[in-house]
Amino acid sequence: MDPTDHRSPSTASARAVDARRTVPPGVEYHRVLAGDKRRIGRGVLAIVLLIAGMFVFGFAITQAAAFVDARLGSTNPAAGGTDYTLLYHGASMFSLALLIPWSMLIQRWLYGVQGASLHSVVSRLRFDVLGRALLFIGPFWLIATTVMQVSVPPEQTHWPVADLVGMLVLTLLLVPLQAAGEEYGLRGLVFRVAGSWSRGPRTALVLGVLVSSVVFASIHGASDAWINIWYFTLAVSLAVITWRTGGIETAVVIHALLNTVTFLFVIALHIDVGASIADRSAGTGSPVLLVPSATVAVIAAVVWLRTRRTGPALTPSAPYPARV
Repeated sequence: MDPTDHRSPSTASARAVDARRTVPPGVEYHRVLAGDKRRIGRGVLAIVLLIAGMFVFGFAITQAAAFVDARLGSTNPAAGGTDYTLLYHGASMFSLALLIPWSMLIQRWLYGVQGASLHSVVSRLRFDVLGRALLFIGPFWLIATTVMQVSVPPEQTHWPVADLVGMLVLTLLLVPLQAAGEEYGLRGLVFRVAGSWSRGPRTALVLGVLVSSVVFASIHGASDAWINIWYFTLAVSLAVITWRTGGIETAVVIHALLNTVTFLFVIALHIDVGASIADRSAGTGSPVLLVPSATVAVIAAVVWLRTRRTGPALTPSAPYPARV
């Protein structure tokens, strides 16, 4: 504290907190960035930066993994090969996890809103919300995800035991973070950016849900109709859940369980990742994808119904400490 500042410590602290508190009180999660101006150009820039960061991080880190793999005698997909190595798996997951700080940085830079507000309306992770999602949604979602995995005959390949163990460790450590990275980027930043483009709350909600869902489906690069229906339904449902719960915790749980279970099946069944999972070309999907699509839509509907009396969660009306 400046020794020339004669204000009391409590007064100075209160003023500092109030000066840094940029999250507007009493608004829904997706309306935090809304203001008197729509700032559409700024929002487009934010989305472009997010996507650019995702591809730049992915390219740089997987190319580094490809360089090391080449010295070890393997050619991973980043180098045009088909060897899905441990390094490539870890690099891919870690690069997407970087979307968490990247999304926060973009929001802070372009909108002056602290990055931690992407967690939830209270600018922190709500572990009680995470726990309830795991306890009450997790079992039903695991069943739907399992049905999706076992419905398609897998393309199998040889996996050395050491690679299987390494895949298991990396999957448990990094795949939840990878899923969280996509949620912070899409259901966090993009949802908020598009939700700030209209002064009307209903139009803003529709814009936020549709734009974030289209971007989510597009970046996965699928050319199969069933897969795109699945991606779009998943994205819309997660956006609705984020809106009603006032944070990305439940969406992260659903996404993380989906991706983690998928890779656990890879490990258990010695699946060829490139042939059975990474391939999203036309003809690779099937109507079976309607099962997880319907399940996540029902989950979103239940969340909506359970909050119909209270409405969506809002940011606190009283000042709270800013978090970076």
